[in-house]
Amino acid sequence: MSKQQIISDWFHQYSDDIYHFLIYRMGYVDVEDVVQEVFIRAIKGLDSFQGDSHPKTWLFTIARNTAVDEIRKRSRNKWKSYLTFDAKQEPIVEETPEKIIESSEENKELYLAIQSLKTNYREVVILRGIKDLSVKETSLILNWSENKVRSTFHRAKKVLQKELQTELGGIYSEQ
Repeated sequence: MSKQQIISDWFHQYSDDIYHFLIYRMGYVDVEDVVQEVFIRAIKGLDSFQGDSHPKTWLFTIARNTAVDEIRKRSRNKWKSYLTFDAKQEPIVEETPEKIIESSEENKELYLAIQSLKTNYREVVILRGIKDLSVKETSLILNWSENKVRSTFHRAKKVLQKELQTELGGIYSEQ
């Protein structure tokens, strides 16, 4: 099977999971280009994939690294745009994550609470809590020990629960 066929199969199997991970991880709505970049990097690096882990785990690792690169790039570009601001230029209004999540108010609050977590907590909550990856898969993606994944996930859930109790008046206190 050719590289492109392998990646194409993986794209059909895992692109939705990668897409959702990137939305939560980056907080941006326009992650389609980043998803494509993940799979472009996967094609280029397929020779380095040794099959020791599941392809999904490998792709999430690429997605995490791509997200970090994209956040850095956007941060640099943001500062450049501040330095070269033109008063005649129309402001660019992007859809906010809140517009994407048009479900219940609780889902919006959950999304915002996850976005407010520090990066390590947010990543482990997305991978373990939302994407339901195993401790082992999460440890491979984050390059952490399994014990660190467990303890960080536990701490992140406590912080998230406290945040949601504050925001929603205790609706999630039972969980």
